Amino acid sequence: MLFNIFIVVLTVVAMEIFSIVAHKYVMHGFGWGWHKSHHEARSGRFEKNDLYAVVFAGVAIALIYAGTRGHHPLEWIGAGMTAYGFLYFVAHDGLVHRRWPFRYVPKSGYLKRLYQAHRMHHAVEGKDGAVSFGFLYAPPVETLKQQLQARHGGRLQRRHRGDATGAPDAARPPSESVN
Repeated sequence: MLFNIFIVVLTVVAMEIFSIVAHKYVMHGFGWGWHKSHHEARSGRFEKNDLYAVVFAGVAIALIYAGTRGHHPLEWIGAGMTAYGFLYFVAHDGLVHRRWPFRYVPKSGYLKRLYQAHRMHHAVEGKDGAVSFGFLYAPPVETLKQQLQARHGGRLQRRHRGDATGAPDAARPPSESVN
């Protein structure tokens, strides 16, 4: 039982590492055709980017199926992928993008940093020059501001009023927004 739990936890960690790489090099690379919808205003409940979740869910289902048919520990790897998908759904779709009625705005700690980091990811128009590609890991906000400044030197096309980094006001909880 402990080995199975270890496999699930290890898979969640591995999925975040995989997701950072896939987000940076696939979604912001040759897979931009699907991911672009996530960086644009959404009309309706779904966006083309949701196809990535469908693909990963399909892989998790296949692994669980294979594992329950004797190919252990694939079912636990699939369970870890499913757990990661749930965490992604809560943190990314709920907390950051509010795709479901989740109105909590974190005021401090890890969740605030995660929220700000992902909002800063969206401060850049287009697929190039973005920062913070993790979904559950967020580098320190000051590091991200420095990266944005170094990459864009104040030349960001701002979609929203923002600070010197070009991060939109939405990158900060209301208590930190620029007036």
